[in-house]
Amino acid sequence: MIVVAITGASGVIYGVRLLEILKEMGRKTALVVTNPARIILKYEMGIDEDELKKLCHRFYEPGDLTSAINSGSCQFESMIIVPCTMKTISAISTGYASNAVTRAADVALKEKRTLIMVPRETPLRSVHLENMLSISREGAIILPAMPAFYHQPQNIDELVDFLVGKILDILHIDHNLYQRWQGEIP
Repeated sequence: MIVVAITGASGVIYGVRLLEILKEMGRKTALVVTNPARIILKYEMGIDEDELKKLCHRFYEPGDLTSAINSGSCQFESMIIVPCTMKTISAISTGYASNAVTRAADVALKEKRTLIMVPRETPLRSVHLENMLSISREGAIILPAMPAFYHQPQNIDELVDFLVGKILDILHIDHNLYQRWQGEIP
């Protein structure tokens, strides 16, 4: 199972698209959506969490610290926090596991499972960078929401697919969401 957490940063489209692709691929997912993310989903995409529940196998409330994903005995394979707020990064960096997102991330780190965090903030303060470095040193992968342009995207969907494809690359899941660099300029 892959745990996907959507926090209250701009860029919820990345998390939604990741869930769509994983569902199309038949991958089992668990989902946590924070309360601020619910507001951003409505604002940026005009959707609510009920629509997201259709894209996952299991849905967990952010305040539910008794959920299965909050225990090391739950054998989820990886976790992606997309988008990931600086507040969430700060909490994970300091071990402040106060909700289902930060506790599941804590589990991923202590159990040496894949944890991918997609911060969507700019510019970054030194403390943001220090927190990301701290988490990276523990094994998390920091994948900022920085789309490339060498595949010559024609629309927002292609920019989103590039980033989601990079997440899938880290998870070792084959896809064709973007054209890979071939080592030469056409």
